[in-house]
Amino acid sequence: MNRYSIFGTALHRLAILCYVVFALFPLFWLLKVSVTPNDLLYSEGVRMWPSRMSFEHFRFVLAHSAFPLFFRNSMIVAGATAVIVTLLASLSGYALSRFTFRGKYWLVALMLLTQMFPLVMLVAPIFKMLSPLGLTNSLTGLVVVYTAFNIPFATFLMQSFFDGIPKELEEAAKIDGATQLMAFRQIVLPLTLPGIAATLGFVFTAAWSELL
Repeated sequence: MNRYSIFGTALHRLAILCYVVFALFPLFWLLKVSVTPNDLLYSEGVRMWPSRMSFEHFRFVLAHSAFPLFFRNSMIVAGATAVIVTLLASLSGYALSRFTFRGKYWLVALMLLTQMFPLVMLVAPIFKMLSPLGLTNSLTGLVVVYTAFNIPFATFLMQSFFDGIPKELEEAAKIDGATQLMAFRQIVLPLTLPGIAATLGFVFTAAWSELL
């Protein structure tokens, strides 16, 4: 390795380090401000760390606000949405990847069409649909709505992962006596665990962001 390649590697790593510091600095500053006592917030000026730490802000939020309730509700809605959507998207994505059926491309086009409309645009129709069912002002109603809006993209995401798995693996399993369901459960699903994790994380983040 010559000196030019060493210099290039060092420069590349330095650039990555600078980017990481730049990306994490707002989080560090948020932490710093959160542990700074009220009387030091403006009296000390700009410092990288306060001269005295205090957790009074955390105690106030936990004891004198509804934040714990809001956080619990957010976790319930985002978690339930992520699990349901990932389960349904795994099945539908596998069907789109492996099977050919009448109306398949029209179904794909319809799913793409649903992504053109923002959720805010459909608030009134959704409210009108959920009101007779008693799902307004409830966590269940939120889960239903977020599930419906996240399924199309999650399905396409899972389909791309299934497309990357050779069909020959399933054919070999069928030759050994496995059914389609067994091949899906024992061969395909274990190979798509990274995709399932990515879909789960994406849907959880999307549902959480909607709540914010």
